[in-house]
This record gives sequence, C-alpha cells and structure tokens, in this order.
Amino acid sequence: MSKQVLDITEFHWMMDMLQTIDVGLVVLDADFNVQVWNSFMENHSGLSPDKVKGKSLFASFNEIPENWLRKKVRSVFLLKNRTFTTWEQRPFVFKFKNYRPITGTAKYMYQNTTFIPLSSTDGCVKHMCMIIYDVTDIAVNKLALNQLNVNLKNLSRTDQLTQLNNRGYWEDCLNNEFARSIRYDTVSSLLMFDIDHFKQVNDQYGHPAGDKVIRQVATTLKGMLRSTDIAGRYGGEEFGVILAGTHGQEALLLAERLRAEIAALKIQADGQEITFTISIGIGEISPKLSQPIDWLKQSDTALYYCKENGRNCCALYDPHKMA
Repeated sequence: MSKQVLDITEFHWMMDMLQTIDVGLVVLDADFNVQVWNSFMENHSGLSPDKVKGKSLFASFNEIPENWLRKKVRSVFLLKNRTFTTWEQRPFVFKFKNYRPITGTAKYMYQNTTFIPLSSTDGCVKHMCMIIYDVTDIAVNKLALNQLNVNLKNLSRTDQLTQLNNRGYWEDCLNNEFARSIRYDTVSSLLMFDIDHFKQVNDQYGHPAGDKVIRQVATTLKGMLRSTDIAGRYGGEEFGVILAGTHGQEALLLAERLRAEIAALKIQADGQEITFTISIGIGEISPKLSQPIDWLKQSDTALYYCKENGRNCCALYDPHKMA
C-alpha cells in the first residue's frame, strides 16, 4: 500500500514539474494527436489542454507545415532516434507571439525544438515528445550582431559621399574581374571618367557645392548601371565603372549616354545654377594585358586623350593614336 502511495506521490510530483517548467512540452501519438499539453503551451497558445487533447496537432495549428513535420520526425518513430530543429533552420514550429520585454522587436517567439521518442513497455515507439525552448533573446541578439557585421562590412566598402564602392573595394573588384576575364577569355570594358574643370566649381561655388555635384554624378551613374556593373569613386572627382561582358563599342554607347545626361544636369546651390560636363576614357580588356594596372592605364590614356581634345567627350582606347 505504501509503495502505491509513493508511486502516486511521485507521479503527481512529476506532473507538477512538467506543468511548471519554462519550456513547452507536448506529447503526440503516432497519428499526431495531442496527448499531453503543459502550462507553457497553454499560456502561449491560449488553448487549454481540454481544447487540444485527443485532437490532431495540425487541426489546432494549421500554420505548422504538415509534410515538413511528418518528414522531420519520421526517424523518431521508425528508428527511435531523437531529432531537433533550431531557430536558424526554422524560426518557430508554433507561431507564438513574443511578449518578452528585452526582445520586443521580435514579432514571434524564436524556438528550438527537440523531438524525443517515447517507448512503451513492449519497446515500441507509439508516442513522441516535443520540447519547445524559447530562444528569442539569443536569436534576436545574434541577428542584431549579424546585421551589425553586415553594416560594418558595407561601411568598409562604401564611399560615404557618393554611396558608391570606395577605391579600395573597387580596386579589389577590378583585380577579380581582370583575373576572371583573362582566365576564361571573356570580354569586359573599363570606364574611367572625371568632372571637367572641377577645381573651378569648388573655387567659384564652394566645396559644399562641389560635393553636391559629385553626389549628383554618382546618383545619375547609379541610375544607368546594370546589376552586373561595378561602379566606384576612384578619388576626388574621378570615377570608375567595370562593365563585365561588354565590348568596347558597347561601353562607348553607355559612356555617351552618361556624358549627355550629366551635361544636361543643372545643380542649384545657394541660388546659383551649376552646369558641368565629364570626360570618359574606355579600355577593353585584352589577352595582351599582363596585369590589372595595364587595363587601368588604357582607360586613363583614353581619358587624357579626351582632355586634350576639348573635354566633354568619350574615347575608346586606340593604341595607334593614343600611344
């Protein structure tokens, strides 16, 4: 008799513990009908045990992908193996709202879930236990850290005035594109351009106006680029654009469009109207080039050719007339 009383006492003690632990505990049978539903699950779902017990989990929570869950826990029933899913694989199994004050930015509770086989006295697994851990604090902190790292990485690559790639990162892209084009014998073109008589703009209208001109050039440039083009601020009023998969003549057409759009701009600064032009030099990659600096020198040579021939024009590098 005392043994029976002890067993009942231990059973009630165990059930009380399962009800009060700060994790979700759900027991399902092989048909995914709910058999146990603890207080954590009741508090976060708003459904009392009598509302879900004996009913299909998928009927009560239709946001749970049935095919995914059945496939996920197949080994639990067949092989008697534990399995789990983390918030990084799937943010949550149960779509519980997040009410934690520290991680109030998260709309829903991030969860790690462990699936445990429950063997009966004959050794068969007829039930499975799901343990749901609230890991919202951990998830939100990690996501914030990841975003911070992304922002820092972008800052290290970005020119703050123009929001184009800065010179260091753009030169890395230039080196990579050169190596790729030479290795796979593909075509690419390089545009180098600067603002004509930019010193006069600064001297006449002031450096804030000069910065405004540079920003507007960058904005106009970005509006004309394809997703594969890589633009950067090379320094001061000089810019570079890598045009992958583009022949020199095609690059010349783009350059002419850019030149014309820039020439049509009218920048307002302190009640004054500023107009300006750019000159663009273009170099097409060639197997004869041995290193990226040679490609850059071609475009620079073409750019200086434009300067010597009146500015406000574009030129494709020609070794016969630009030696």
